Amino acid sequence: MKILDRYILAKFLSAFFFVVAILVTIVCVIDLTEKNDEFIKHNLGLEQILGYYMAFIPYIANFITPITVFIATVFVTSKMAGHTEIIAILSSGVSFRRMMVPYLVGASIIAALSFALTAYVLPDANKKRVEFEIAYIKKPFRNTDRNIHMKIGPETYAYLESYNNESDVGYRFTLETIKDNQLAEKLTARRLEWNQDSSKWILKEWQRREIDDMKEHYTQGLTLDTALTITPKDFGSSYHLQETFTLPELNAYIAELRNRGADNVAVYQIEKYVRFMSPFAAIILTFIGVIMSSRKSRGGSGLMIAIGFLLAFVYILLFVFAKSLAEAKTIQNPVIAVWAPNILFIIIGLVLYRKVPR
Repeated sequence: MKILDRYILAKFLSAFFFVVAILVTIVCVIDLTEKNDEFIKHNLGLEQILGYYMAFIPYIANFITPITVFIATVFVTSKMAGHTEIIAILSSGVSFRRMMVPYLVGASIIAALSFALTAYVLPDANKKRVEFEIAYIKKPFRNTDRNIHMKIGPETYAYLESYNNESDVGYRFTLETIKDNQLAEKLTARRLEWNQDSSKWILKEWQRREIDDMKEHYTQGLTLDTALTITPKDFGSSYHLQETFTLPELNAYIAELRNRGADNVAVYQIEKYVRFMSPFAAIILTFIGVIMSSRKSRGGSGLMIAIGFLLAFVYILLFVFAKSLAEAKTIQNPVIAVWAPNILFIIIGLVLYRKVPR
């Protein structure tokens, strides 16, 4: 790596981490102001609050990476352009494309770090953050789902009319076993209760019908202990649940939901696609940032930084909007929805690149 490469890379990475520190501080101050009443209401101590923000800071730092990397790029490049360093570099025979190399190397480092964090590191911190928010910030969760259908085995299907997550009791329970497209067994119960001590379900006022060689065997009783592959967690809050899984855990959970025939698989698929897509945003926005701010502007670097802020926030808004459309299944293909902002900004970058004077 040449001296020029090291010079630009060092300035770019230092600017990136500086911008991250500034923006994270601002976000934390705003967040603390908004949640302070809840902290006081629940009489939370300093240790609990600091513990929450220790988990919140890496989450928000990674979330705003597209903004911070873009601002850092614009800041460094516009400063260099203002000091005529860009002109000197190009005049020395270095092509514009070659000058972009250290920026893209830096962006690739940031992208790799971001992917490693979201795939393997942040989920553990997110578990603490989400648990804290459910306990102290969000309203108490109540399961209001009706007519719940679940596939809990290769040939086994469960049904609940409703479920009370406060008492861990399900109502109008049905368990069916289907073999060779024929009903082999049907177990029904007026109630389904979770026994915390045995970690098993107890059926109340149950009836069982077993069909074998066209013969039906009928049994019934008041209580019956049974082991099922579902637990009360399956009926609990799914608030930001997708963010608490590492990538291998997320893949396993998606497979489990598909096996059960769940209708909320898209949320977790989108989370998976986002984890692969987001790192590329750092590279794309760095590419655009260098092109935008490489010319000396009459408004100085301040104007370019302001434009950088604007474009970065536009990207975030487009990303959030596209993600919402995918989760609502307005856009049927979640991959296209998640990648739409990146594709749009790639096109913008290529158009801008064609207009850069060589």
